[in-house]
Amino acid sequence: MTQQTVDHASAALDEQELNLLFGEAYTTYAFSDEPVDAELVARVYEDARWAPTAMNIQPLRLTVVPAGDAREALVEQMAEGNKEKTAAAPMTVVAAFDPNWHVHMPHLAPHREGLREDFEGKPEAREAMGRTNALLQIGYFVLALRAHGLQVGPMAGFNAAGVDEAFHTENGWKTLLALNIGQAPNAEDENAQRPRAGRLAFDQAAQVV
Repeated sequence: MTQQTVDHASAALDEQELNLLFGEAYTTYAFSDEPVDAELVARVYEDARWAPTAMNIQPLRLTVVPAGDAREALVEQMAEGNKEKTAAAPMTVVAAFDPNWHVHMPHLAPHREGLREDFEGKPEAREAMGRTNALLQIGYFVLALRAHGLQVGPMAGFNAAGVDEAFHTENGWKTLLALNIGQAPNAEDENAQRPRAGRLAFDQAAQVV
């Protein structure tokens, strides 16, 4: 397979496209009633999966939870302030990591022979790498959702062990965040999106050495 040469200057996103991802994007707490199909979530993942992780380990795992009994089971594990908005969201995705990501390395990194076997006896290293890189992938996934025109409300307020018991007993995945997803903010709810809070400037958050 040959790689195509990309003119990165001309491929850069324009201001309007960047604002869709960053400057004009908000966390959404309440959504319109328009549905979000699981197939759309799958298409979003198809884009997000190409972003880099350490050694291409790709530990992020997603549990797509439409409305219904599974959503009710998830709502039971949410913190009190997150129950109502999770119950009302058109779609919720539970983002987790797979502590056994190493079993896929012959496919994900075939050039690294013996990597699966090397990590077989290192559960603590797998746990640390899986968590860090899945969190990185969640960031990619949020941006990919925005790029597909969706609104997102990430949440960390829940009983992770309870979510794992409800959804991950067979695969051993470990929950990190829950993402409520919709097509648009609820126009009738003044708190659907809140005014933007402050952000640190570059010279506050970075140093050039």
